[in-house]
Amino acid sequence: MTGFLSDLVQYRGLFQMIPVLGIGGTFQIGFQVSTITYTSQHVKAFINETWLKRYGYPIHQDNLLFLWSITVSIFGIGGLLGSSGSRYLTVKYGKKKCLLCNNLLMIVAASIMGCSKIAQSFEMILIGRFMCGISAGLCVPLHYQYVGEISPRKLRGFANSTSSLFWSLGKAIGQISGQRELLGSQSLWPMLMASCGLPALVQLVTLPFFPESPPYLLMHKGDQEGCKKAIRQLWGEGHHQAEIDDIMKEKATMKNTKILSVLELMKEPAFRWQLYMIAILSATIQLCGINASSIIERLGRKVLLRGGYWIMGSLLAGITVTISLQDWYFWMPYCSLCLIILFVVVFGVGPAGATVSIRTEILRLSCRPPAFVISSVLNWLGVFVIGITFPFIVERLEHFCFLIFMGVLFTSGIIIHLFLPETKGKSIVEITEEFNKLNFKKKRITTTPNLATEDYTFCTRL
Repeated sequence: MTGFLSDLVQYRGLFQMIPVLGIGGTFQIGFQVSTITYTSQHVKAFINETWLKRYGYPIHQDNLLFLWSITVSIFGIGGLLGSSGSRYLTVKYGKKKCLLCNNLLMIVAASIMGCSKIAQSFEMILIGRFMCGISAGLCVPLHYQYVGEISPRKLRGFANSTSSLFWSLGKAIGQISGQRELLGSQSLWPMLMASCGLPALVQLVTLPFFPESPPYLLMHKGDQEGCKKAIRQLWGEGHHQAEIDDIMKEKATMKNTKILSVLELMKEPAFRWQLYMIAILSATIQLCGINASSIIERLGRKVLLRGGYWIMGSLLAGITVTISLQDWYFWMPYCSLCLIILFVVVFGVGPAGATVSIRTEILRLSCRPPAFVISSVLNWLGVFVIGITFPFIVERLEHFCFLIFMGVLFTSGIIIHLFLPETKGKSIVEITEEFNKLNFKKKRITTTPNLATEDYTFCTRL
C-alpha cells in the first residue's frame, strides 16, 4: 500500500492523464454500445411515425426491422474505416492531435443524432451512428497505444488494463442511464443518443493540458527536450535517462526488425496457433453478449479468461431465467439489471484486461502490427455482423437469445483451457516454445523464422 501511494504521488501526472484518456476513449465506446439497446423501441416507433407522415402509410415490419439492424450495424462499418486509418494518422499527426480532432467528430455525430427527432429524420441517426463508428475506430487503438506509451515500465501492465476498466464502466453507466426513469423514456431518448458527446467534450477540454506521447516526440519528431519535458510532467522530477535510453533502444530495434505483412503472418506456420487464439478471443469479445487491473498479474491471463468466460456464461443463464419471470414478480426486472451489471463487471475484471495482455504477449515484435490489424478487422466485422443479425435473432428467440452467447462463452473457455498456454511470468521465447508444440506438433523446432535478432526486452515490456 505504501508503495502504491508513493507511486501515486510521484506519477501524479500519469494518474491524472489516464482518466482523461479513458473517459474520451473506451468509456464512451462502452457507453454507446450499451445505450443503443435502450433506444430500440423508441427509434423503431420514430421511424414508423416518420414514414407514416412522409408516405401516408406505416412501414412494413420487415423493413422496419431491417432499418433498425442497419442503424445498429453501421457503427461497425464506421469502426472498420476508422481503425484502418488510425496508424497513418497517428504517425503523421501524433496521438494527441488525432484524439482532439476525433473528439470534434464525436461531438458533431452526437449533435446530429440528438437533433434527429426535431428534424423528423431517422436518416440523421444513421449518419450519426456511422460517424460515431469512425470515431470509435480511431480512438480505441489510440487509447491503447497512448496509455502504454506514457507509462513507465513498472506501471505499464496496470495502465494498459485501465482501458478495459473504462470500457466496462462506460457500459455499466450506459445500462443505468438507459433506464426508463432516467434517459430511456419516450421523450428523452434523443438526449440518450446525444449523451455520447459529453465524454468527448470532457476530453476535448482537458487533454490540451497534457503532453504528447514521449516515444512519439523522440522517435518521430526527434525532439529530445520535448520528450524529457513530457516525461517530467507525467512522472515527476527525477532521473529518467534510463527510460529515454529504452525508447532509443526501441527505435533501434524497429530499424533492425523486419515487420511482417498481414499475408506473410498468415502464411507463416510458426504463428498459426497464436492467430487462432487471437481470432477466438476477438470473436468471443463480440459473441459473449457484452459488446482491471492488478489481479491480471496475480492470477494469470489464462485463469482470468477461462474463469471469466465460464462465470459470464452462468450469469447469462441467470439473466435468461429472470427475464422469463419478469412478468410474475415486480422485483424481477431489478434482478435482471443487477445480473447485467455484474456481467459487465466480471468482463472488465477478467477477460477484458487479459485479452489486451494476451494479444501483445503471444506474438513477437515483427508480428504485432499485422496481428493487430487482423484483430481489429475481426472485431469491427463482429460488431457489424452482430448488429445486422441480432435484431432478427431477438425477434425469433426473444430472451432465449442469451443461450447462444452462453454456448459461445463455455466453448471458448474450454478451448482456452485446452490450448492457450499461461503467459504470466514467461518470456516471449518460452511462450513461443509452448505454441511451437501446437504449431509443429512432433516436429523439432529450434528457431523461429525471421525472428532471431529481435530484442527480447522490448517484446516483454509492451
